[in-house]
Amino acid sequence: MSLGGCGFQPLYGNQGTQSIDASNELKRVYVANIPTRFGQTMRLALQKDMAGDGPEKPDGYTLKVNGSASFEAVDIHLDNTSGRSRLVGRAQWKLYSVEEQPKLLAQGFARTLDGYNPNIQQYFAQSLNDETALKRVSENLAHDITQQVAIWLKANISLGPDKTTPRRYLDVDEMQDGHSGRYRFLDSDGFPAMATGRMQRSYSTQQLEDTQP
Repeated sequence: MSLGGCGFQPLYGNQGTQSIDASNELKRVYVANIPTRFGQTMRLALQKDMAGDGPEKPDGYTLKVNGSASFEAVDIHLDNTSGRSRLVGRAQWKLYSVEEQPKLLAQGFARTLDGYNPNIQQYFAQSLNDETALKRVSENLAHDITQQVAIWLKANISLGPDKTTPRRYLDVDEMQDGHSGRYRFLDSDGFPAMATGRMQRSYSTQQLEDTQP
């Protein structure tokens, strides 16, 4: 309750007539098929997270996701064995409208890490560790994607289309060449795209000057 006075609002909730219930809106998202067994595990997790506490009605949006997980061997021993297996999960998502000519509404990227200590002398335990680690990675990616989509739905539907001039800020983490800086635009919710995993193009100073009236 104390955070409400600071402008914070619950993501999965409805406050007032101008606010959108992200939980109900997520139920309208259809998760398209994702290839590979890892993709199917992630799709099931996405469907579970977006359905929430009730039956889904996927009639408003289509979510397309490409995901993968890669193993990395760390803690290399003198006998060339590894004492730690690290998993890096990556997923790129795109949200489309449901209509005769679907429109790309939002897109983003999710990344997560996991791992376990392998035991090369127990093959069954090793296989089980692989499967459970991959399942955790897929579920973590699904949770991050669900949260990113919910943030976009909450902000863009509640605020409506942003018809003002896009606000921009200088990305100080980009390499500067002394003549032009790298700028990024803020979305209608006022957050940089990288803060929520969404993707937006970056523009150089010269590109921005060319677009000015």
